Amino acid sequence: MKLLVTGGAGFIGSNFIRYILRERPEWSVVNLDALTYAGNLENLADIESANLLSGEASVATSRYRFVKGDITNADLVRELVEDCDAILHFAAESHVDRSIIDPGAFMRTNILGTATLLNAAREAGGKRFHHISTDEVFGALDLDAKEIFNENTPYNPHSPYSASKAAADHLVRAYFHTYGLPITISNCSNNFGPYQFPEKIIPLFITNLIDGKKVPLYGDGLYVRDWLHVEDHCEAILLILEKGKIGETYCVGGNAERNNLFITNFILQEMGFGEEMIERVKDRPGHDRRYAIDSSKIRAELGWTPRHDFESGLRETIEWYRTHESWWRKIKSGKYLEYYQKQYGDAKNQ
Repeated sequence: MKLLVTGGAGFIGSNFIRYILRERPEWSVVNLDALTYAGNLENLADIESANLLSGEASVATSRYRFVKGDITNADLVRELVEDCDAILHFAAESHVDRSIIDPGAFMRTNILGTATLLNAAREAGGKRFHHISTDEVFGALDLDAKEIFNENTPYNPHSPYSASKAAADHLVRAYFHTYGLPITISNCSNNFGPYQFPEKIIPLFITNLIDGKKVPLYGDGLYVRDWLHVEDHCEAILLILEKGKIGETYCVGGNAERNNLFITNFILQEMGFGEEMIERVKDRPGHDRRYAIDSSKIRAELGWTPRHDFESGLRETIEWYRTHESWWRKIKSGKYLEYYQKQYGDAKNQ
């Protein structure tokens, strides 16, 4: 099978590409990414050098190809979609804080980009389309609420980011009901693990502490999220692609609700620091209090279950950032952008 993965240079997309090339050795991947601020080809440097595959560059060349491009570029998208068997749509602007500052970029990428991909999939004869979304489209839960998000929860987005993802979800479903496009959707909880851009809470706190800097904690720190290890998420996506029912949505969560204060203190303790390293900062606008996901549908229908418990996964993540300092230092300094120029020069599409 030949996959078109959008946003494959990002955190979840790059982990998925690495996972799929390992787990499905007969498959190939084309990675379409615009390399905006969070897209980093160094996430896949091992694949490009074939270290992960078999040590032979020819194998990597035949199974993985990178294309620099924007998902709103209809001509480019059409060309790539026609030459694939399935589309895995990861590409998205995804940071809530950035959506508050510049919502326009989120509308363009997350809504118009999704529409461009859907049109191409339809025009190419109805290509298999899986859309990766978020639990944030459902809004927020009270801290003491018994109900948690599931596939039937009404949408109630609270930020420009979640509103743009909600719109994309609705577009994907509309193409199924109107045109019969073979789609599935997954709404996931907060991911963590290797290669996460260090503006998100876990890698930001880890890398700050390595540098002896304080960690910025919003408000009272009692905001709760359900945490999902990125490799467990990748396994869920593959199951949905191969066995999911067309037209259906699957909620994917790690069954690991933790508040930000717990995560902060856990990281501090694991790294040998105390509460003096916490810097309380002003809360962000519209900060949702709690997210939690009911994954019973994907567990019952597809047999998926997360393999990582949160605490051991977080310890492994801390160790990963400790041993991959050159990777995140380039990101924090902006030097990671040099990798594309070095590898590909001025070529627009490779």
